[in-house]
Amino acid sequence: MVRAGLTAERLARAGAELADEVGFDQVTVSAVARRFDVKVASLYSHVKSSHDLKTRIALLALEELADRGAAALAGRAGKEALAALANVYRDYAREHPGRYEAARLRLDPATAAVSAGGRHAGMARAVLRGYDLAEPDRTHAVRLLGSVFHGYVSLEAGGGFSHSAPDSQETWTRILDALDALLRNWPAERPEPAERSEPAE
Repeated sequence: MVRAGLTAERLARAGAELADEVGFDQVTVSAVARRFDVKVASLYSHVKSSHDLKTRIALLALEELADRGAAALAGRAGKEALAALANVYRDYAREHPGRYEAARLRLDPATAAVSAGGRHAGMARAVLRGYDLAEPDRTHAVRLLGSVFHGYVSLEAGGGFSHSAPDSQETWTRILDALDALLRNWPAERPEPAERSEPAE
């Protein structure tokens, strides 16, 4: 039986593996305790609760994704960088579905501030350096990229594109083409409508 050497990090990694196998929502302290063949009480000296365990898994997943993204973006710019970052998220979701779901866990502000979440926003902004966007449009574009990447990946993971043509990969490629075209031709900000003046009496 594996009892010695338990740490919060080791439990988080075990929980991440379990999440990939059975789903992130199924991860509990009890389930991880069974994995190590130890009593549940022995884990509470390392993690406070199942929510604490899930938070640690989320932080692990965010860090892994950020490391992959940074490596993929190195030396790339423009559409090449856009596609590289998009594929990091899609590939990670396919390889580690539970961890990918964990990375979407809503964190409290203090935890989020020290997580790798900021690195993800930074990577999106790095991609956008290849396009002529100024604030606030750059922030709008960061949000657009996140919405498209994570929205498509989530729908695909749920089987949303499995029963119709064209193939999901073909659509993914066309979406990245469309995103690149949009970022290169970002719409100008609409002027505020002029206030109508009341006719003089």
